[in-house]
Amino acid sequence: MFYPRIEVDLNKIKHNTSTLVNLCKKYKIKVAGVTKVFCADTEIAKAYVEGGVDYLADSRIENLIKLKEFKIPKILLRLPMISEVEKVVEYADISLNSEVDTIKALSKASKGKGVTHKIILMYDLGDLREGYFKEEDLFEAIEEILKLEGIEIIGLGTNLTCYGGVIPRGENLGRLVNLANKIEKEYNINLDIISGGNSSTLHLLINDKKIDGINHLRLGESIVLGRETAFGNRIENTYDDAFQLAAEIIEIKDKPSVPIGEIGMDAFGKTPTFVDRGVRKRIICAIGKQDIDFDSLIPLDDGIEILGGSSDHLILDGTDSKVDYKVGDEIRFKLTYGGILRAMTSAYVKKVIK
Repeated sequence: MFYPRIEVDLNKIKHNTSTLVNLCKKYKIKVAGVTKVFCADTEIAKAYVEGGVDYLADSRIENLIKLKEFKIPKILLRLPMISEVEKVVEYADISLNSEVDTIKALSKASKGKGVTHKIILMYDLGDLREGYFKEEDLFEAIEEILKLEGIEIIGLGTNLTCYGGVIPRGENLGRLVNLANKIEKEYNINLDIISGGNSSTLHLLINDKKIDGINHLRLGESIVLGRETAFGNRIENTYDDAFQLAAEIIEIKDKPSVPIGEIGMDAFGKTPTFVDRGVRKRIICAIGKQDIDFDSLIPLDDGIEILGGSSDHLILDGTDSKVDYKVGDEIRFKLTYGGILRAMTSAYVKKVIK
């Protein structure tokens, strides 16, 4: 068996997807399944599609290329780079945008390929990541965009919680809906998509607080981990362990809990501190910071404590575990969203899809 490895349970992913799609359908909301956390692995993406998502969405064009065989619309989530517009119009049906110069480049690329590229304009409701921040700037941009060939404005969207931590509420999402209505009236166009954010917006649906007009969400973490991301609460009838990491033990020794000698910087330029707990059973696993953020690991054995490690070593305290571990045994972990992202991206972590 290859270590370290991340195991993905497709049945659990499909179940979570179906649960969330059905929740959103109740409120007439379509779901874009976000694939970036697992680098758009096609087997996992297939579980999304079988679970009922309406779109596949990713931040990187390299990942959308992997998804080209799926017969549902693909969305580029990160604002396009001008340097990649040729690939964007080829592999993304829709992209999120907030810069007229980029949209002009998309227009040129679209005309060259004889296609029409659809865009969702992003509006910043206060989280301070992407999007127009002033209404007058947005309306000025629309005036220019409507003159372009090969481009169709199909929606208005926003992003919340990812940078500034701003919680989706009726007030801020209501502003987005009102703005979309003004755009439709002012320019006599139909906006098919009003995208009300990501998994953080689900807390409203879970509490039966529908926002009239919002008809689209971009869901990633809620599918892979079964939780909304505004407050981090679990979602009923979902799994939080569809992704698990297994690491092999390469050393077990009883050692002091405080290093002996003068303490300077560690391998990452930080000066560590320690609490003297006496001699403890220390377990080393063959995985490190090059592959995973240690704070993203959740041991399935609650007697295991994560102490730290280096680029290639994970150091654990196994003193309180009821398991008599041996060298060569594995220790398993659940993962946070960031942990899944790091492990799925690492070339040194084996991916086992089952």
